[in-house]
Amino acid sequence: MLLQVKGLKKIYQQGDQKVKALDGINLDVKQGQFVSIMGPSGSGKSTLLHLVGGLDRGTSGTIEIDGKNINKFNDKDLSIFRRQRLGFIFQFFNLLPTMTALENVALPLLLDGKSLSEVEGQASNLLKDLGLGKRAGHTPDQLSGGEMQRVAIARALVTNPLLILADEPTGNLDSKTGGGVLDILSQMSKEKKQTILMVTHSPEAAKSGDRLITMKDGLIQSDV
Repeated sequence: MLLQVKGLKKIYQQGDQKVKALDGINLDVKQGQFVSIMGPSGSGKSTLLHLVGGLDRGTSGTIEIDGKNINKFNDKDLSIFRRQRLGFIFQFFNLLPTMTALENVALPLLLDGKSLSEVEGQASNLLKDLGLGKRAGHTPDQLSGGEMQRVAIARALVTNPLLILADEPTGNLDSKTGGGVLDILSQMSKEKKQTILMVTHSPEAAKSGDRLITMKDGLIQSDV
């Protein structure tokens, strides 16, 4: 099992009250699965994604990725694991505005101390695979929304991650462009056995996955 979540809770303190964002989540995900997670605002779906991605820590429970309990990592080790073994795709792309598409894709490898000359070919090939070979030298303000999201997908893939975490990846795109992004994610899952956890509000987007989890009040309501 690639991902195992057991008894995961996240409690926030708001004044005198404690708010349960997650109330004991249990979840197993096999390698190559494309899992869509839906639920109303406040259901805990984004909190779950952030905890699995090591962007926040749970109050209790465990998260194991490829047999490693990420709860036991210190902040430095967690940061390295997140950078090297996880890929992130966000609604608003999170590209650095002063860097070219190629440099943005290469960024996780550059942060690991590699030079651009070492990784340029790898980043360039990913952009070509995603139909952006001729846009490698463009900065984000010279790209369309769909192109920026494809750059973000290439960046998520550049480290050959164990798991890709996508938070509303089509939320800032029109339906046609978003459909193209979802097609890419689905293809990655089917052809390259890439494991994907995607949070979405869109029932249409959720259909791209091969498994749908519905959350409410910090709990999993259904898993089909």
